[in-house]
Amino acid sequence: MRTRLMVLPLLFLSAAAIAQNSQPQPATLVDTIPAARDIPYPGTMTLDVDATDVGRAIYRVKQVIPVAAPGAMTLLFPKWLPGKHAPRGEIEKLAGLKILAGGRLLPWRRDNLDVYAFHIDVPQGATQLDIAFEFIAATAGDQGRISVTPAMLNLQWEQVSLYPAGYFTRRIPVSATVRYPDGWQAASGLPARATGSTYRYETTDYETLVDSPVFAGKYFRQEQLSPRVRLNIVADEAKYLAATPEQIAAHRKLVDQSVKLFGAQHYDKYEFLLALTDEMGSIGLEHHRSSENGVNPEYFTEWTKGPGRRNLLPHEFTHSWNGKFRRPAGNWTADFNTPMNDDLLWVYEGQTQFWGYVLGARSGLFTRQETLDALASIAASLDIRRGRDWRPLRDTTNDPVISARRPKGWVSYQRSEDYYHEGMLVWLEVDTILRARSGGRKSMDDFARGFFGGKDGDWGIDTYDFADVVAALNAVVPYDWTGFLTTRLGENAGGAPLKGLTDAGYRLIYTDEPTAFFADAERRAKSLDLSYSIGLSTKNGAITQVIWDGPAFAAGLTVGSKIVAIGGRAYTDSGLKDAIRAARGSKAPIRLLVQSGDYFRSVDILWDGGLRYPRLEKIGAGTTTLDRLLEPRP
Repeated sequence: MRTRLMVLPLLFLSAAAIAQNSQPQPATLVDTIPAARDIPYPGTMTLDVDATDVGRAIYRVKQVIPVAAPGAMTLLFPKWLPGKHAPRGEIEKLAGLKILAGGRLLPWRRDNLDVYAFHIDVPQGATQLDIAFEFIAATAGDQGRISVTPAMLNLQWEQVSLYPAGYFTRRIPVSATVRYPDGWQAASGLPARATGSTYRYETTDYETLVDSPVFAGKYFRQEQLSPRVRLNIVADEAKYLAATPEQIAAHRKLVDQSVKLFGAQHYDKYEFLLALTDEMGSIGLEHHRSSENGVNPEYFTEWTKGPGRRNLLPHEFTHSWNGKFRRPAGNWTADFNTPMNDDLLWVYEGQTQFWGYVLGARSGLFTRQETLDALASIAASLDIRRGRDWRPLRDTTNDPVISARRPKGWVSYQRSEDYYHEGMLVWLEVDTILRARSGGRKSMDDFARGFFGGKDGDWGIDTYDFADVVAALNAVVPYDWTGFLTTRLGENAGGAPLKGLTDAGYRLIYTDEPTAFFADAERRAKSLDLSYSIGLSTKNGAITQVIWDGPAFAAGLTVGSKIVAIGGRAYTDSGLKDAIRAARGSKAPIRLLVQSGDYFRSVDILWDGGLRYPRLEKIGAGTTTLDRLLEPRP
């Protein structure tokens, strides 16, 4: 009793002490950045970019912005970029900023709440701002994507320009000039006149400028794929430009099959920008009248070794219809500093992934078998992702903002941008429903023409929402599309949504030999993928992936560790595969020596299922629904 009585005064003293502590109130946050208005900007910006310093990867920028009145003004560096679905503007690479008016250097102040905004006071009598800065592009991978090399560059206008706040970007006129290294050639969706290596681009609006990046290079080739579409190729070395007539013909057929599918072209002209490189960073980014595509140098010269990255161009070309012309309402914003709503990326990217593989097959860029093998790999990778147990497909559309493609330790449990691949499987299931309920008369082709078609040559933007997607599906075949899509988007279910594959005539199976597609992917990645057997992937013994709840996971292995020995012998890829084969049907463990930092330990993996690789097996005989989907249109 005495102890309890002593505790009570202590409690009262503690409460009194808390009451006497300072207790702040939140500061008032005032947004001082003007909201964008749909009114014309008073004057045309000019932009002059010196892109000749490729050795140090530095762009030197001079920009003139007319001003109409004195007083407070805010300049913005683009932050939320179309196609990146997240605030990815590389503001950290802007350096040396100077703003002058009438020859007088003006002080600027970065916004305390939005570091992409710069505030200035325009003096009385000023008619323009003269701006200079450098954009310091990455020279090593830990600085970001490398976009400038001694042989090529990828100029993205949002990196080398500012724009005035308070206006829709489509209402801000701009005229740009770029000087490239001597002897280089450049291509962009924005027309230009070249005088030597200086390109003067057609005056346009700022929204269109940012949507019209440039590939330029020392080694350059251009091919006309159709009256309105060109393929522009830059390469690390001239030898990689050696595309055969048959290879170019497959790209021509891609354009032909795409136009036959959608029924209209939403561009006056379209420029494929294709970089064959190991030096410049990989990219796949859509634009209305062009696309940025980065693939391995041997894209053409090792064509027969496998399909490689040949799915990239069909995907990015499809985006001219899906993502650029028809765009989710949340993904169109009035300027480049307004946040986007990514909730329909399962349409924007998921259906584009669907059409990318379909058009790849219809054009001959992928063989039918390569397409089936690719679908098998995609389906299997999702089928073993335990992340589907807790995180629905809809939530993965937030991943561009959540993780910005940073590496993840347990991607099979955390999930990633699964709206690409899982979205594709959902749209494959939609195709089977359309065909089944129409007696084979209707398919996703009908949806594509109805939803993405429209007026030929219209390269404006037509936004949509979930209800529009449902209405368009019902216009093809009436069904409870709201219920179906809501279920697929929100379900937490073990295994991938494979009903579309099985209803299309194929089942996912596993064999002890990889498909040619799987082996080619391992070769290009220089890795060993054992995800479907012991549940890990390695690169020269370094563990790059561990599947959640798989055998390697159960043995305590993690990404970042390294396998140095197998059964007492030094690690080799073939040695690890031999050990898995030897353990098949046996109770003996697969014994590894693993290094984690400065520590070594023995690890026993319990797995007796041998090697397993995914592939699709036809259900029954004859032509299946999937076979018909992959056939080219006449």
